Amino acid sequence: MARTTPATVAVSVVLFAAAAAQLASAGIPDHYWPAPSAPSTGFPTYGWENAHATFYGSDSGLGHDFGGACGYSGSDIASLYSTRTAAMSTPLFAKGNGCGRCYEIRCVQSKWCVPGSPSVVITGTNLCPPNWYQASDDGGWCNPPRRHFDMAPPSFYELAGRAAGIVPVQYRRVPCERKGGVQFCLMGNPYWLLVHINNVGGGGDIGQIAVRETGGVWIQMTQNWGITFQAFFELDRSKGLQFIITGGTDGKTIVVGDAVPAWWSTGLCYQGSNNFW
Repeated sequence: MARTTPATVAVSVVLFAAAAAQLASAGIPDHYWPAPSAPSTGFPTYGWENAHATFYGSDSGLGHDFGGACGYSGSDIASLYSTRTAAMSTPLFAKGNGCGRCYEIRCVQSKWCVPGSPSVVITGTNLCPPNWYQASDDGGWCNPPRRHFDMAPPSFYELAGRAAGIVPVQYRRVPCERKGGVQFCLMGNPYWLLVHINNVGGGGDIGQIAVRETGGVWIQMTQNWGITFQAFFELDRSKGLQFIITGGTDGKTIVVGDAVPAWWSTGLCYQGSNNFW
């Protein structure tokens, strides 16, 4: 548990004041804007912002459709994120850097909102691409610079009725509270290691990552796309692998040294004990 300092409180007050000013100018009732909650991972809860939400894909909310642009597989979605996912418009997707971030979303100012405007926390797992053949306010919901969430149906239905199609929402970035450590799914060949990185807590996003054989020299990895990172290097499979990860938003760094044992193999996923708690 992160210790709350006077500086943290001051920043929270400033953020809340800014949010209050924004809601006042938008004519949105105060009760839609509760104060930011205390983080449990050391990562802060952000202020509320306005957006819209729709839903897409199978009614089950599961499958490859819900993670493609970020690199999540259907099994990743089912085992780690379930139906609490959404595709993000271009500004939120942020060239793949937004993959893995967590958002709390609630429906507002629509007759289709579930009574009481309950919220749902989702993980950004996909891109909602622009549709330049339609106007931004008439079908091109994900056209930049719009901030939009195309949600897995079960999550959307927790906010609004299916008949709504699209609803105005408010969203805020929140800490990603994960169960267990960071997961590494290995792919590639003897001279190229490609790693899908799942279940990242805290900010949920990755700024930098390096890998090394146990006791060896750190090798900086580069982003391939979304949650996948690569190293062009011949690694000794008779030794375990260790990873050092830096969060993309807060710059916090952790070492995961126990996830990948000696005699590891591509095509398998390994989970460590450490995370951004």
